[in-house]
Amino acid sequence: MKDKFYHYIQQLQDTITSKLEAVDGLARFKEDLWTRPEGGGGRTRVIENGTVFEKGGVNISAVHGELPETMQAYFGVKDANFFACGLSLVLHPKNPMVPTVHANWRYFEMYNNQGEIVDSWFGGGQDLTPYYLFEEDAIHFHKTCKIACNKHHPTFYDTYKKKCDEYFWNTHRNEARGVGGLFFDYCKATNEMTMQNWYDFVTEVGNSFLEGYVPIVEKRKLLPFTQAQRDWQEIRRGRYVEFNLVHDKGTLFGLKTNGRIESILMSLPPHVQWVYDHQPETGSEEEKLLNVLKNPKNWINK
Repeated sequence: MKDKFYHYIQQLQDTITSKLEAVDGLARFKEDLWTRPEGGGGRTRVIENGTVFEKGGVNISAVHGELPETMQAYFGVKDANFFACGLSLVLHPKNPMVPTVHANWRYFEMYNNQGEIVDSWFGGGQDLTPYYLFEEDAIHFHKTCKIACNKHHPTFYDTYKKKCDEYFWNTHRNEARGVGGLFFDYCKATNEMTMQNWYDFVTEVGNSFLEGYVPIVEKRKLLPFTQAQRDWQEIRRGRYVEFNLVHDKGTLFGLKTNGRIESILMSLPPHVQWVYDHQPETGSEEEKLLNVLKNPKNWINK
């Protein structure tokens, strides 16, 4: 399973980066191959200063070795080894009318002293972070997620949409990071779902990513914007940074397992503002966004 999934994310990285380069029209991804001293490595691809994407990364990694003590305590195990691989991407567009997007699909195995698999699971998801709210964009993104989910289980979309709203919640701000999407973790074999079933589901979601995001980018990338709107984008990016550094489990796992810092912090945007006690004008588009972020909504009618 680990070999099959790693092969899949290698191909998916090629597909996604090729399409994003075509969408941008100018910038190209810079590739950086790296190795982890404790075992494994990855292939980081970063795009910067494009006509559409100010900064973005589409990274894959496959790391293995002894599970660090902090993670052993987290999982309640001793002397365990692990293998983890996944694709993680974040895209920060230049135009504030185009939303930031994040996605991640991953697989994890844990072994005993005899090298036998004692646990394994899939995780991942994808979520949208707009700076100006176009409701039809949120609906399109969620419909794409729902279509992918419905091919595998009738309850997956509702379940993982709710988990996404709960996970990407900036508790210290009492607001969502964005308008959500899907979030799933610890997807293990059950009587109902084999690991092959989970593989089929996760790859279905991964394959749907471009369909969910690219049409939004194409629709919004040439819209005009003001400096004030750009400032708002950078203020909201600050909230994005706060979530990633304070709450995100993937970031914390990477830091605790001696992950590659450049790849882990690839998700951070290049230009950010923290304005003291910033409040949007009453009735403004900025306030409209905040109202939705404080009260996550269902974007698809039953």
